[in-house]
Amino acid sequence: MGNVILIGFMGCGKSSVGVKLSYRLRKAVIDTDKEIEKEEQRSISDIFAAEGEAYFRDKETECLRRLIETADNKIISVGGGLPMRDVNRELMHKLGQVVYLRAKPETVYERLKHDTTRPLLRGDNPQEKIKTLMAQREQNYEKAADVIVDVDGKEFEKIVNEIERQIQR
Repeated sequence: MGNVILIGFMGCGKSSVGVKLSYRLRKAVIDTDKEIEKEEQRSISDIFAAEGEAYFRDKETECLRRLIETADNKIISVGGGLPMRDVNRELMHKLGQVVYLRAKPETVYERLKHDTTRPLLRGDNPQEKIKTLMAQREQNYEKAADVIVDVDGKEFEKIVNEIERQIQR
């Protein structure tokens, strides 16, 4: 299929790296969160508020199933929680090569501290929430990954170079 799937915690750079990688590899970008928002005609925050997280996670799985049928030679950026489900990890491997953009909690906090659109970071002590969520998710990210690229303190160009070196074309 030639697809490259970018996974990682929110704020690790999946969307930004996806765009830059798409120019380098001459592949279009698909963002699963944006696909779901388009289909639902509402924001992720609104979906979480109205339907709950489980409903949204089901939508992510449906989106992956559709992409297996339709996506070819694309860069696919997925939501931070998508790799938590076993079925999603299996589907991603069918879809293409999975690249985990790994960031430290401090990096994520610095990038997201003013972002009010993240439902899972609302409330008191977002730094602690980031650390806790990342600890819960890391093992699943690693299980899902074909390639791991550390992103802390790196310019996007260097991250894209590392991905390009490590993925099989």
